[in-house]
Amino acid sequence: MSVKPVADVLITGASSGIGLQLALDYANQGMQVIACGQSQERLNALSAQSDNIQTLAFNVTDLAATQAALDTLVVLPKLIILNAGTCEYIDNGCVDTALFKRVFDVNVFGLLHCVEAMQGRLDSQSHLVFVGSTASYIPLPRAEAYGGSKAALSYIAQTLAIDLEHKGIKVTLVSPGFVKTPLTDKNDFPMPMLVTPEIASSCIRKGIVAGNKEIHFPKKFSFILKAIALLPMGLQQSVIKRMTGKTV
Repeated sequence: MSVKPVADVLITGASSGIGLQLALDYANQGMQVIACGQSQERLNALSAQSDNIQTLAFNVTDLAATQAALDTLVVLPKLIILNAGTCEYIDNGCVDTALFKRVFDVNVFGLLHCVEAMQGRLDSQSHLVFVGSTASYIPLPRAEAYGGSKAALSYIAQTLAIDLEHKGIKVTLVSPGFVKTPLTDKNDFPMPMLVTPEIASSCIRKGIVAGNKEIHFPKKFSFILKAIALLPMGLQQSVIKRMTGKTV
């Protein structure tokens, strides 16, 4: 689909989960949305739901493809939500380098590819929103690859917020807890305080309007994890083992 010259918001990972809900909600607000994803079929199904949604299909793990796709935009939207992500777990501490690379390629380098492709056209009105995870707050069993990638994303977001401030470019970090999406549907463990994509979208949109540097939710869950993160490492690990049912 050809992309109109001007849009209000660009969202990666918009073919499912949080990204899809954000695209629909912004479109319902009357905003022009560029929904990005890897599957043109899924994007077509999304755009069929609103005249305010345009689509742009590319794989964020491919820098050249990302650059080529984003170069088709005559004008960059001022609000850019980099939401594309994936999750895989390891078992019993057995490191699988290929698995780590798959996760980091999407969650870290995919995001960086988007930033690199757009950075020459960002200006003082630009607002970058990086969707991370509360999994970055504390070490969680089996989440070495996912949590590590989101911890890296968190660090990148916070440092870019400092380095880009003199240009007037805003950077916001979003740290959701468990959200019911196709990714979390695969989880085989309890997910405390699980929220719907509708709630996640509402929290993110309200936080963006409020100008928050970090948007984290659900608040009770995220504040518990933030508190645990303040503990000395030994005590922190002991608490996490009890929380997750690991042997102490």
